[in-house]
Amino acid sequence: MEGELWPGLYRLIREEASKRPRAARVQFSDACILEVYLWSVIHDRPVSWACNPENWPPQHLRERELPSCATMSVRLRTLSLLLLMQSVQDRLRELPAALALVRQLDSKPLVVGGYSKDRDAAWGQATAASQSRGYKLFCGWGAAVVPDAWTLGPMNYSDPEAGVELVPKLQGCAYVLGDANHDSNPLHAACASCGIQLVAPRKKPGTGLGHRTHEAGRLRSIEMLECPTLLGTGPSPFGKDLYALRSHIERRYGNLCGTPGEGWGEGFLNQRSAFSSDARAANPHPTLSRRTGRGNRPAARFII
Repeated sequence: MEGELWPGLYRLIREEASKRPRAARVQFSDACILEVYLWSVIHDRPVSWACNPENWPPQHLRERELPSCATMSVRLRTLSLLLLMQSVQDRLRELPAALALVRQLDSKPLVVGGYSKDRDAAWGQATAASQSRGYKLFCGWGAAVVPDAWTLGPMNYSDPEAGVELVPKLQGCAYVLGDANHDSNPLHAACASCGIQLVAPRKKPGTGLGHRTHEAGRLRSIEMLECPTLLGTGPSPFGKDLYALRSHIERRYGNLCGTPGEGWGEGFLNQRSAFSSDARAANPHPTLSRRTGRGNRPAARFII
């Protein structure tokens, strides 16, 4: 699988790097640093593993030197490298197979150990039946190999709050599929302002709506998922088939966090943090901007 991914990824890196001037007074170009980093990511290994020439096929090295772990630690935080990484991600999102009218919203709890000294980790609802300490990864995902939009927050950051931030970044989208945690009037209002229909089941389907005013998008979502059943005509074929597409993001999260090698949690945050040129400016949780890990891996950052 890694052998199939690398040629296309290498081509994108070189194409985007050719559009930028090389940084002055550096031994390794941004393209070289990014290649080493992504080589570790697609193999699910730490950056130090990719800095070892023994872990590279001879045809990929071509007798060139590899950067040291210290060099990787410093260069992965430079603005030029972050801009290059962002442009590669944008190219991946623009692939023809990635064009779709449906996106899925979901979150993934990233639990840290009970004895962790990470001051940024917070207690919150990790699953329906348990609370844990750590972070949550929130994604808006379509058919692309990378999420269309993503953000990182503490464990007590709710899905609707994150959804309000992510929905404006889901361009070319007609429907957004969420679970019952996303069924909130503020999120429906944010989707409506972007011309998007949020489809999310209620926590208690078939019950009354009370006396409060509800967003038109929320009423439409209830109509798509419940009304045919309440009228005795059976589930709506369109609503049922549409919401069935939401299972895709569950599989993507499983592939993202459930592979052998580096586990998820603090290691996941340190190795697979996303990078953005304006991460610090856009971060609503400023404490997440600081370095949380040790060694030669990138720190956890707000994800754009």
